[in-house]
Amino acid sequence: MSTVEYFPGIGRVPYASQPAAEGLGFRFYDPDRVVAGRTMREHLRFAVCWWHSFSWHGSDVFGAPTRQPAWVAASDNPLQRAERQAAAAFEFFTKLGVDYFTFHDRDVAPEGADFTASQDNFRRLVDSLEGHMASSGVKLLWGTANLFGHPRYAAGAATSPDPEVFACAAAQVADALEATHRLGGANYVLWGGREGYDSLLNTDLKRERLQFARFLAMVADHKERIGFKGTLLIEPKPFEPTKHQYDFDTAAVHGFLLQFGLAEHFKVNIEANHATLAGHSFVHEIAYAIANDLLGSIDANRGDPQLGWDTDQFPNDVADAAHVMLLILQAGGLGSGGFNFDAKLRRTSVDPADLFHAHVGGMDTIARGLLIADRMRSDGRFNQLLEARYAPWRSPLGSAIVEGRESLGSLRERALRDRLNPELRSGRQEYLENLFARYL
Repeated sequence: MSTVEYFPGIGRVPYASQPAAEGLGFRFYDPDRVVAGRTMREHLRFAVCWWHSFSWHGSDVFGAPTRQPAWVAASDNPLQRAERQAAAAFEFFTKLGVDYFTFHDRDVAPEGADFTASQDNFRRLVDSLEGHMASSGVKLLWGTANLFGHPRYAAGAATSPDPEVFACAAAQVADALEATHRLGGANYVLWGGREGYDSLLNTDLKRERLQFARFLAMVADHKERIGFKGTLLIEPKPFEPTKHQYDFDTAAVHGFLLQFGLAEHFKVNIEANHATLAGHSFVHEIAYAIANDLLGSIDANRGDPQLGWDTDQFPNDVADAAHVMLLILQAGGLGSGGFNFDAKLRRTSVDPADLFHAHVGGMDTIARGLLIADRMRSDGRFNQLLEARYAPWRSPLGSAIVEGRESLGSLRERALRDRLNPELRSGRQEYLENLFARYL
């Protein structure tokens, strides 16, 4: 580990139910506390993302960076800077007390003079990551390749009109997937940042979707070739940076995978802010994924309801967290996935301690949601009410329909013969909303 301290004056963040108002400490996240048969750390598997936390320094489309971290100021050599950034990242992981991190290849290693040099830089930094992981005990939740930042990917990667671009993207993913395997990663993520279009005037929609499917099939094949046992994940997002992306939401991804025979190879990594950009709630995306055995992992963040873009703010909605955690508990957990904070500080948050406060707040929000969800699940009232609402489907008629023993014709005969006149039964929505709020 580095002897340089990049976050001086900050020690290991403790669990303290009532720390000083300005002090760093978890109010709800107690990693070794057992909830519903597992420790909090086992349920939540918190991860810090590399890109927003260490590679992004406060710039946006309207302004220059607002932060100058110590690992950037010390030298102008890109590889030395990347090595120092890695040391700072693992100091942060250790002090925060998280068990996992996530990365893009181009976040941990800089671009080189050409594509080959860029890949060589990445391989060098993988060696560094391996050393830091061994000495710190921090693990890799997932890795991925940045197939959207370089100008070559302006018109897409797998969906590019140029097969040489497709080949470069394939090479990047092969290296990133192999690095993830080498580092013991639990998952590998594909996010099609520019796998979409800005105009249908210059887009062959059928061709591009076929190319994307071919690319995903190649990824699944390479996973088997190298013996990677982790889960392949696709991260849905409806737009931004393109106007329309082919992985619009979880349902679109599901349909795509079914159409091209890829459903057995992939699950989804759901990001809260992407869900709301698609016009859904975060809870909806989680519920759809669980209902279709697609839930793999979660990027925990939020958007701003007054802003129509991906603001990537740290989560602070306890009600949302509780509902999501209730669904996850009922489904048996996240498996190889976890909660990755794909979130960034605001541009005016320039103190080193701000990064700690942001993560502590997000972790406490989700941990509090877990505690609330456990009470809801243990009480069983929501399940009882849900079972009661659908009880008629356990009748002889309901069973016959579900089991395929009825047809349109036989049901018409039954409806006319028995003079069916079903009464509307209350869904009790307001009561359930009030009941939910009482747990908070």
